[in-house]
Amino acid sequence: MSDVHASKPTLLVVAAALVDADGRVLICQRPKGKQLAGLWEFPGGKVEAGETPEACLIRELKEELGIDVKAACLAPFVFASHGYESFHLLMPLYLLRRWDGVVTAREHEALAWVKPAKLSDYPMPPADAPLVAWLCDVI
Repeated sequence: MSDVHASKPTLLVVAAALVDADGRVLICQRPKGKQLAGLWEFPGGKVEAGETPEACLIRELKEELGIDVKAACLAPFVFASHGYESFHLLMPLYLLRRWDGVVTAREHEALAWVKPAKLSDYPMPPADAPLVAWLCDVI
């Protein structure tokens, strides 16, 4: 049976590409002790039962970065679909250029504001990495 037809649960995770006034994108380093620790990712998280992707992202960005986001500021951009060993990840990525508050690392090892052309210098999880080319084309 090919990987495309394997019966694995699908995990819906939502992420945001925060873009600052200088055209840099925020990436976050996964903390020690977590799966894929040390890799750089876009902030976000798992969509809970009954939760919309936008509501999840608003909640996750508050928890992870301490910022307040309005749903109207979340622009759907592109998505990743990636098969991991035990699950299939579906991850919509939103562009976000406006938020309230100061971005602070609350759950990550480190944060970095990076020009899209330099994102490939940072090791990322397999699902995140293909999104970089899209960001380079748009930002």
